[in-house]
Amino acid sequence: MNNKKLRKLILVAILGSISTVLMQFNFPIPAMPGFLKIDFSEIPAVMAIMTMGPAAGIGVELLKNIMHWFLQGSPTGVPVGEIANFATGVLFIMPIYWIFMKYRSAKGLAAGLIAGTVAMAVGMSALNYLVFLPMYTYFLGMPAVTGDSLYQMIILGILPFNLVKGAMLLAITLMLYRSMEKWILQQQKKLSF
Repeated sequence: MNNKKLRKLILVAILGSISTVLMQFNFPIPAMPGFLKIDFSEIPAVMAIMTMGPAAGIGVELLKNIMHWFLQGSPTGVPVGEIANFATGVLFIMPIYWIFMKYRSAKGLAAGLIAGTVAMAVGMSALNYLVFLPMYTYFLGMPAVTGDSLYQMIILGILPFNLVKGAMLLAITLMLYRSMEKWILQQQKKLSF
């Protein structure tokens, strides 16, 4: 294994560990469904895609969710929440990668973060409707959420929650980028995709 590959693997492991710790510090937003909690664990994955590419960002997201499942377990016995969090993270980071790599600037990062927020909000609304809410219903043996209740949960809960989460991640990531821009550019050169 060459030096660059080993360095990338170590960085993905470190960022995945940081992401796992950040995932532990979650909190609900008032007036939103209680099972939706904000955390800032996507930020290390964003750093990974900016410095090492999309595979590294996806690796950080995967490692974070596997470690979280081992540490916390799952009320369903199946890691439905972790699978949903992984999907959320990938939907968020991939538009950031595509746009940031094209412009490589704070404005490009901001545009990518906005696109990632929209992709996460819309994508998770659809995935919750089609996949994750039915999985929770099935594995927890609960009655299915249907009709107006389902509409309210998706449109008035999940969609705005992901928009708020994306806005918070956008603000924090841009602040970090301003202080770490030179380091990020150095890492891009050292670890070239």
